[in-house]
Amino acid sequence: MTNQTIIAADGILSTIGHTPLVHLKKLFPHFDGMIYGKLEAFNPAGSIKDRTAHHIIQKGVSQGKINGGTTIIESTSGNMGIGLAQCCLSLGLKLKLVVDPYINAQAEKILKAYGAEIVKVTDPDDTGGYLNARINKVGELLASTRNSFWPNQYGSHHNPEAHHQTMEEILDELYGNLDYIFIATSTCGTLMGCAEKIYEGGYKTKIIPVDSEGSIIFGGTASKRLIPGFGAGRPSQFLNTHLVEKPMLINEPDSIKGARMLLKREAILAGGSSGAVVMAIQKMLPHISPDATIACIICDRGERYLDTIYSDTWVEENYGKETLDFISMPDNPILS
Repeated sequence: MTNQTIIAADGILSTIGHTPLVHLKKLFPHFDGMIYGKLEAFNPAGSIKDRTAHHIIQKGVSQGKINGGTTIIESTSGNMGIGLAQCCLSLGLKLKLVVDPYINAQAEKILKAYGAEIVKVTDPDDTGGYLNARINKVGELLASTRNSFWPNQYGSHHNPEAHHQTMEEILDELYGNLDYIFIATSTCGTLMGCAEKIYEGGYKTKIIPVDSEGSIIFGGTASKRLIPGFGAGRPSQFLNTHLVEKPMLINEPDSIKGARMLLKREAILAGGSSGAVVMAIQKMLPHISPDATIACIICDRGERYLDTIYSDTWVEENYGKETLDFISMPDNPILS
């Protein structure tokens, strides 16, 4: 046997991060500047939440809060749960996940395949959503489960801390030349982690939060939302509005149109939050210098939404025939 060095990843969790940054040349062909997408679907469990899950669990282990007998308990709308499920299975940890009826069927099947125990709340909270109800259930489970640990993606500072690396990767790949970055909101961990890195580095990049209509992260009145993992029915514990620009509020039909536009023009199959980011960029382009450099985070894979945002039947049933006509309208031609 020759003395050759074998280059291989040290287990699946070592492949988290360092996702591709792709030049989106066809998305808005009449824009003369540069638009890039950070493809977080390339994380091993398929979303940016892999970074959050792994970082929080790593910190819990290093601080002695997690050992071989610990049960991890968390609330999730899908992606955080999948990231935790892969991480916990790899490390041999038990996992209980609290979900609600809006979790899509594909995500729930993935969670079960990884061996997570699923607890589903069925009664909405006072906002008409389920986030507060899920968190209340997490509290009950923590109280009744010995040696349990709550990653608390909603309040642990290790959530935004994980995304210092995300932002560092983007800045390194663009040599610090970045005028705008568009980031979808939920816990605001990604948003604020990126914002902190930009602020600490003294970059001039403007951070554009993209929130869902009906979310109350930036105030307003809560209303029913069907697309999981985007927006929230409670304020974020991380949000510092002094570090970000005014949010762009995108309704769900627009989010669906944006996701389908991204697929049609760039062959990127992503979720509804990424669709919202696409539409936010489209709405802001008239106010952006034509030579600007823009980045956005494409949060996850779209296979989990084939029965929802990519299903004409589901769209028509939930938003009406006029919405289906709207998202099916022809748009700008693709440049070869």
